Amino acid sequence: MIYCGIDWAERTHDVALVDDSGQLVAKRHITDDAAGYRILLDLLAEYGDTEENPIPVAIETSRGLLVAVLRTGKRKVFAINPMAAARYRDRHSVSRKKSDPGDALVLANILRTDMHAHRSLPNDSDLARAVAVLARAQQDSTWNRQQISNQLRSLLREYYPAALTAFEPWKNGLCRSEAREILKAAPTPTRAARLTHTQFQAALKRAGRKRGIVTEAERLREVFRAGWAHQPPLVEDALGKQMLALLVQLDAACTAADDLAKAVEEAFPQHPDADILLSFPGLGIQLGARVLAEIGDDRNRFADARGLKAYAGSSPITRASGKKSSITRRWVKNDRLNHAGYLWAFSAITASPGAKAHYRRRRDDHGDWHAAAQRHLFNRMLGMLYHCLQQRRLFDEGTAFPTKLAVAA
Repeated sequence: MIYCGIDWAERTHDVALVDDSGQLVAKRHITDDAAGYRILLDLLAEYGDTEENPIPVAIETSRGLLVAVLRTGKRKVFAINPMAAARYRDRHSVSRKKSDPGDALVLANILRTDMHAHRSLPNDSDLARAVAVLARAQQDSTWNRQQISNQLRSLLREYYPAALTAFEPWKNGLCRSEAREILKAAPTPTRAARLTHTQFQAALKRAGRKRGIVTEAERLREVFRAGWAHQPPLVEDALGKQMLALLVQLDAACTAADDLAKAVEEAFPQHPDADILLSFPGLGIQLGARVLAEIGDDRNRFADARGLKAYAGSSPITRASGKKSSITRRWVKNDRLNHAGYLWAFSAITASPGAKAHYRRRRDDHGDWHAAAQRHLFNRMLGMLYHCLQQRRLFDEGTAFPTKLAVAA
């Protein structure tokens, strides 16, 4: 049997093929374009690659056009963690030498010796992979929006505390369109104090507000005209220009997050697993799409629910050596799924009586902290989700929390 290892780079790739004995049978240096991909496929076909018996490939990435080309058909592609590949390198040489062709050879030998210990890329459907792209992009844009909002808030504290006080009653604060419109009209506290009642109303209308415009404009006018400390005029104007530059970035981040959220709302309900995911308490379209993006729809990806829980980082891990033993949370996990699980458990506490009773029992009877109790609830919900997806059943509160529901009532 032949095994293939590819050392991935931005412009070129090194390919190595080894046989069962570990002997290097072929190596090639290809470019990252259509011509290079054809050379790679021809090389694999030359050494026995067929549609029914494709040669397995190990590579240090799970995305990109090269991976997409290799994943056509029944081929198994293994995304090897670069840290794991570095540890395997020491098995072949203790001199700590390194080269790209040598790394390709190491990857090929990983499959030859330990292919059973590594997991190939899941065979997800194209729709699931498209939802994953949109959900991850929306999650990234949300994080980016919050990061820019925090930068803007920090800047406003230096010279414009009136704005923070004025926007404090609003949900999402600086990310609201009303707040951004007012900051555009008055980038400094001096200019904000000069705005009239009519100008405040116009800014609120431009932001799309429909109700309570007169009352809100009067409140804003009183806040901005109150007594506040000021920076020197030149410094204040300079800080106002810096704020406007950050405001442009925040506008773009808010627009991107909203557009991607609409794209997720269109794509996610089309997936067959959407009804099952949405039947769980605490999961909406955005959060359900994030969960689907990370677990996929390949039913053979996880052997059992324990594998899914370990992948999400919700199950604890035991470290034992001699007389010492400790049980701690997992550090190596899917961070995106773990973050979605924290939000899922937080929402499920108020949406499900059984989930709330489970959370309170972990807090009161077992003495867990808030994060530990939420992680335990997420761990339980993941096990239910695995069962429902395998059996093609919707979530049922009475079946999920049979005894806890009676106690909660």
